[in-house]
This record gives sequence, structure tokens and C-alpha cells, in this order.
Amino acid sequence: MSVDGWNTVLVLGGTRSGKSEFAESLVTDAPVVRYLATAPEGDPEDTEWATRLAAHRVRRPGSWTTEETSEDPRRLADVLASAEPNETLLVDDLGGWVTVLLDPDHQPADDVATIAELAEAIRTCPARVVLVSPEVGLSLVPTTPLGRAFTDALGAANRAVADACDAVALVVAGQPVWLKPTASVTAPAVPASARAQVVAAHLADAEPTPEVQLPDVLTHTPPVVPSQEPGNPWAAPTMTLPMVATGLVIQPGMELPMPDEYAGPQAVDRLATLDVPGAGLGVLDRVVGFAAATQGTATPQAWGSVRVLLLHGDHAGGASAGTVAGESARRAAQARAGRGALARLAAESGASLQVVDTPAAAPMEDQPALSLDQVESALRYGWRLAEQAADAGVQLLVLGACGAGTEAAAAAVLAATAGAEPPAVLGRVITESGEIDDAAWMIRCAAVRDALHRTRRSSRGAKDILAELGGGDVAVASGVLLGATARRVPVLLDGPVGLAAGMVSRDLAGQARHWCLLADHGGHPAVRLAADVLGLTPLLDLRMDLGEGANALVALPLLRSVLALAAALPVHPSLGGDEDQSPSADEPAYPDATLDESDFAEPEPAGPGPASTGADEQPASGWRAG
Repeated sequence: MSVDGWNTVLVLGGTRSGKSEFAESLVTDAPVVRYLATAPEGDPEDTEWATRLAAHRVRRPGSWTTEETSEDPRRLADVLASAEPNETLLVDDLGGWVTVLLDPDHQPADDVATIAELAEAIRTCPARVVLVSPEVGLSLVPTTPLGRAFTDALGAANRAVADACDAVALVVAGQPVWLKPTASVTAPAVPASARAQVVAAHLADAEPTPEVQLPDVLTHTPPVVPSQEPGNPWAAPTMTLPMVATGLVIQPGMELPMPDEYAGPQAVDRLATLDVPGAGLGVLDRVVGFAAATQGTATPQAWGSVRVLLLHGDHAGGASAGTVAGESARRAAQARAGRGALARLAAESGASLQVVDTPAAAPMEDQPALSLDQVESALRYGWRLAEQAADAGVQLLVLGACGAGTEAAAAAVLAATAGAEPPAVLGRVITESGEIDDAAWMIRCAAVRDALHRTRRSSRGAKDILAELGGGDVAVASGVLLGATARRVPVLLDGPVGLAAGMVSRDLAGQARHWCLLADHGGHPAVRLAADVLGLTPLLDLRMDLGEGANALVALPLLRSVLALAAALPVHPSLGGDEDQSPSADEPAYPDATLDESDFAEPEPAGPGPASTGADEQPASGWRAG
């Protein structure tokens, strides 16, 4: 079986039934597809056949690669046997393959043995494979020996391949009907974008699997080791997770979108023409350039809808030395209830707040933090969170975390990806009373050192690093960055977890870092180093330490103000700006900002009354759960 839970699908159909288009729709969301063309070129004077082949080629996306297997019918089985687990193959079609198999140039040939070899290669292939084949069982018996030989051979091939495949679909007049596994659910005409979800539903079970709906504030807490309880997204089979239904394969080398390379410089150049007194926006012109590139316009707008993702997941063992047991859970519960610094800042910024529980990580010094299956699930879960935000119209994601041991996990990821020395990237441990705990800091250093020693011969691939060292929060954060990149949603990073995820996602899709903005380094040495490696220059140097996500929210109003100012100011009159566009002396530019005498009156002395309830006792009125 492949990493996504389903492996092979056979799509049958008659001539012009739409079987090829349906098969292509099943793999349309795969980042890369190897298209295995089996049909021979045919007679050069047969323009109709050449036109059919050209139409097939035009439909294929530019990211697909095409391989011809018509020279040797046995080569198809060899290609399937040598495929990698993270690959997606589309074979179109078996009719062309049988034609080559029966060609006199390849005789004598044992078509029975060759078909058996193909079926065995399909059965053991680790990659995802979709095969297309004409259905000849409903046609008349040909009147020629060659026609009967073709029908017999193709019928035998279809039966053998159908037996080897996980699922079989029959396309009639563009309508897919699932033959294997059998189901009582009818399959009406489905648009291409939804067909992949239909096939995944049939493959997962005899009934369509409903997509997991994530609430704006997640309150479930997944266990350390996934159970098999129904309804638990961490315990569900991999193929029933939301993104798997679309055929997504998260793997190194994904081709995701890049920001507009021209809009950013144009926006910065435009700032020099505005009617701005003094030297302008200073270093904050980078905010305008970033927003312009990610919005694809030289006049970017201030982000309206903002969502904060607070990832809660603890790391066991020495990574959490010096932390109070249960403190991270208290912070997460506090945020869910709309209390605490993060909720207060989110309320003031008009941002929604979503708390996401991630799998707890095992002690990295003794064993892998997560299993590879958990890593796959966490990556897809994070991707889905970003997709859900994009579907809700969110224009900016703020990524934060509140787990115990996150700094040590980030330091381990940095050591594995950037060659950093753990003591150099591990911040001091501060107790609740504000004292420095050097003993706890040394325990954390030792945990990271022992984890690196344990994994010294392990692969340094992105998923392996997440499994061995990163843990659930870093894995989910990596998925969020990848999903946000795919949907062109910028991310405001804040803290070690987000930067560690940036290091990991860089090895899965190098485009992800270009959609990230770092407002402040917060004084964390790990953040400083990761930002330098990723090419992210902090905009501010406030050295605040309010927790991951909170520092970014402190800076958010300033960043919004800069964008709003850059979008609203006119061009300077000396550069062709129209003075008549400016408000007249009799009309204030901003009526709501006019002052009256009461604005200059002395404030009334505070009388006796109830004391302030404080941010921790009452959620701000502007805060919303999502």
C-alpha cells in the first residue's frame, strides 16, 4: 500500500466514454505524475490517430512527465516494479499495451505470462497507480482472427489487472460507476475536482467517508499513541484524513506557488513617489514589499481577516526540564476561554483564535518523538488547517505554540538541518519567579545532544527529522506552512516552533519560506539562527517574551497601519500628483477624527468603584472563537 492508504485503481470504459479524463481527474492534485504512454505512434499518414494522441498530450499539466513504453511490452511491468512509494503513475492505456504485445515484431511472445507479470507488478507496486483500459466485454465478437486475438488478450489483461487493483471503476457516457469495492452508493456525474474525493471514499470503505470538519476552536486532545476510536482524526486511517481525499502527497521537491516577483519591487518603488514627509517608512517598507508580492499587486491592502493558530503539544523527557507540569495545558485552556495575553491581543487586533491540539512527543533522547504515520497525519492535518482558513477568507495566518519543551525540539531540528550547536540555540530557562535555572538548561542541552547522537546514522530527510526530533507541533506547523503556500496565504511567524517548521518545510517545498514574515525575534537564539538561514529579517527588535504568537500580535497593528498608509496616500504633487485630490480646508480628511472642546478638558478624577476585572477574568468583547 502507498503512503496515502490506497494504491491502485483500474478505470474501464468504452470508446469516447470519458475514461481517460476521469482517470486524469483522480491524480490531478498530485504534485508530479509520471504518465506512461503505451500506444504506438501508428501510421504517420493516419492524421486522425495523430490528432487523438495530440489531444491527450495537450491535457497533461506541465508538471507531468511522459514516458513511452511502446517499444517493449515488458517494460511497463519493470517501471511499476521500480516505482517509489511517493510517486504517482498514470498508465493510459492497456489497449495500446496489448496492441504492442500482439504486434508481430514482438513475436513469439507469451502474452499469458506477460499479463501475469504485469498483474504481479501492479499488486506489489509501492506507488499510487491509475490504469486506463478499454472495456471489450460488452462488444460483439470480432469477425477476424486478429480482432478476436486482441479481444481475448485485452479481456484477460483486464481481468488480471482488476483482480490486482484495489478499486475498479467503469465509466459510461462520462459517468463513473464503482465496481470494486462494491457499494450501495450510486455514483452520479461528478466534476473533476470532486472525483478524487469520491474514489477515496470508496477505497476507504464501502460508504463515502465524510470529510472531517474542524471547528474554529479545537477542543479534542489526541492521545500520544493513536487509538482506533471512530471519529478521532489522529486515529483514523491515513486515507480518511481531509487532504488525502484530494490525492495530496506531501513529499520533497513539491512545486508550490511563489509570490509575485514583480509586485514587491514595484510597491517599494511606488513608496518613493508618495506624498510622505521625511524619509518615509524606513525598514517597514519591507512589509509593503512582502504584502505586495503575496497579494500580487503594487498597491497592497492591510490584512483584514487574520487567524491565529495556537499549537498545543508537549515534549516529554529532558526537553521539558524546568517547566511546570500542566502549565501549557492551562495556557491552551485559557486561550480557548478567551482569557490571557494572547486572547486579549487577538481581540484588540480583531483576529480569530484557533487552538489546535497536536500529538505529544516522546522523549527524543530515548526514542523517536513520533512515528512516521503520525508525521504523515500531522502534516496533512496542518495543511488542512491552512486550507480551512483560506476557504474562510483569512488573509493572514499567525503561527504560535504553547507546548512544554518546544524550544529544545526546535534546537534539535536546527542542529539537524543547519548544523547548529545545541547550547548556542537553546535560550536560558526562566522559572515562574523570574530566576534563571541553569540546571534545567543543562538537562535540555543533554537531551538534544543525546537525541542527535541516537540519530547520527539516521536519514536527515524532512519527515525523518520530524519523526525523530521535531514532534507533533513542529509537524503540524510544517503542514500549515505548506498548505498556506499552496493557497497563497502569508504567514506571520513568531517563536521557535514556527521557525523550526520553516526549516523543515524548506526541504519539502522551497517556496514556503517566501510566504513567511517575521515581525520580531523575541530574543530567542534559535529564532535568530533559523531566520538567518531562511533569509527572514525580523522587522522589529522589541525583545518581548509574551509567548509564541503574542509578540506577532503586538506588531500586527503597526504593520496594518503601514499598509493602510501606503495604500491611501496620494502621489506627491511634484511627481504629478493632483492637489485637488486632497481634502479642502473646509472639509476635514477624516471627519471622525475632528476634535471639540471636550477633548481638551481635564479628566475627571476616578471615583470609588469596582476594580478592573483584568484581561484574565473577562474575554474582550471583540474576541471571537473563529
